Amino acid sequence: MADWRRRTVSNGDIDLAVFELGEATNPTVVLVHGWPDTHHLWTHVAPAIADAGYHVVAYDTRGYGETSSPAGDDPYRLAELATDLFAVIEAASDSGAHVVAHDWGSVQTWEAVTTPGAERHIKSFVSVSGPNLDYLSEWARKNLARPTPANLGKALSQLGSSAYTGFFQAPVLPNLFWRTAGRPGLWREFLHRVEGTPKQNVVLADSFTADTVSGLRYYRANIREKLAEPNPRPTQVPVLEVVNERDVALRPTIYDYTYTHAAKLWRRNSSTGHWLPYTKPGYLASIAVEFIDSIEGRADDSRPNTLDRTRVLAAPGKFTGKLAVVTGAGSGIGRETAYALAERGCEIVVADLDFDAAETTVRECKAKGVQAHSYALDVADVAAFNEFAATVANKHGVPDIVVNNAGVGLGGSALAATDEQLDRVLSINLRGVMTGSRAFGRQMVERAIGGNIVNIASAAAFTPQRDLGIYAASKAGVLLFSESLRAELAEHRIGVTAICPGIVNTNIVSNTPLAGFDDAATEQKHRDNLDKLYQRRNFGPEKVARDIVAALESNKAVAPVTPEAKIGYRVYRFTPWLARLMARGDILR
Repeated sequence: MADWRRRTVSNGDIDLAVFELGEATNPTVVLVHGWPDTHHLWTHVAPAIADAGYHVVAYDTRGYGETSSPAGDDPYRLAELATDLFAVIEAASDSGAHVVAHDWGSVQTWEAVTTPGAERHIKSFVSVSGPNLDYLSEWARKNLARPTPANLGKALSQLGSSAYTGFFQAPVLPNLFWRTAGRPGLWREFLHRVEGTPKQNVVLADSFTADTVSGLRYYRANIREKLAEPNPRPTQVPVLEVVNERDVALRPTIYDYTYTHAAKLWRRNSSTGHWLPYTKPGYLASIAVEFIDSIEGRADDSRPNTLDRTRVLAAPGKFTGKLAVVTGAGSGIGRETAYALAERGCEIVVADLDFDAAETTVRECKAKGVQAHSYALDVADVAAFNEFAATVANKHGVPDIVVNNAGVGLGGSALAATDEQLDRVLSINLRGVMTGSRAFGRQMVERAIGGNIVNIASAAAFTPQRDLGIYAASKAGVLLFSESLRAELAEHRIGVTAICPGIVNTNIVSNTPLAGFDDAATEQKHRDNLDKLYQRRNFGPEKVARDIVAALESNKAVAPVTPEAKIGYRVYRFTPWLARLMARGDILR
């Protein structure tokens, strides 16, 4: 719990209740809460920031807690609220302050940082779940000016999420509602049910019920005016925009145009909800400290630098700033997946048994404007894979996306295959996927902000073939393992996807051993024939990469790729007898 020191800062006739932690000689970080909270919102965040060597200042904004509550709506206009923030900063530090703000605290801080000369007082701004209302209005107008289905869908989605704000601006009724419903116990239960917030984390002021009603004036004083007459102003203050992908009130797309106004913008997307300071206080404190440290010029070699990849220089997307690990990325599907994720703004970690091939992939990823790193890895070596996962976490951070792609083929008779061939296929195709999923899955669970694991199975997992028995078994294992792991990790907001390609033109066929042939020449002849079939099919790995990205975007459980895979998936589900009959065909002869 935070052991606050209380003081009062005056801004005209407004007395602001201010609370402090840490040494006043340290750089100052000001925390600004939103509705319906007070400075208690920061109870679990503030000590972590103070322990990192900062002077932490929180205050009850006007109308809340122990701060003055002037009558009427006009005193709650954003311009007035911004003067409160400047007054607190001036009282707290002679050299300016960093600001971390949430909800309406973030909205009013946006007003402050877009005030001319703000950079002389505000060193940086971490914005959590609170947009610039002028930018939001601009976003809505741009979407409605081009009413495509996609744009209308975005606008309607946000309208649905914001519907409560219309109710909050109505006369009388919302005040009566919150005088009845604004109870600490009900609020804790609401947050717990909506986004899993631990009830013990929700620290509320004794004035909570009164604050829920008083805070409605923020909505009445600002929303209609800003939406009717937006004035989007630029800012030179460095901004870290924390985008919560499961925010019940704010869709991530509303932040699409921030980069056109904020000259120094960073962005973090995570599978988290609106009340991040309560739900994931450790995560919020860690990313805020990392960002503020970078502005202060404080180096910390004990943690990976994850800020470079989060810098926003162009229109952001769902994958902007994420870290992706792709195994077997020296060629084929793995390489094209690395390229596709790099094009969407991910930092890429490439692993492959062939280090030179991995280096080639990395060079191309860097040419797309992202950071990329190469590692030599034999996924069949469990100890080496676990060491690789630890290295990634230590050097680059916990990945947001892991694509377990590395795999090998084996065709021909299952009875004629050697034990060595069987062991190799299972150790790479199945055990390698399991090792990667488990090693990185543990990291994602511990980090507790979600993630995605993609495992490359095959259409062979559900289309039995007489000449692919062992290979099909390994891929069927991947499919069922992925489905089971998805169920296990669902409560942690970690998606697991099995990708099932059909006939794809990669080099895997030319390197696939075929069991059951008497001599090498005959084996090579049949391999060449099979390779020509794949070449004639001409379904390139870049198309599989496209479907992998689509599956990630929608968190799809199973994604058959290629027409024959999609047909085979349905045949095996609905007419398995037909799949078994078709399996008797000999694809090697």
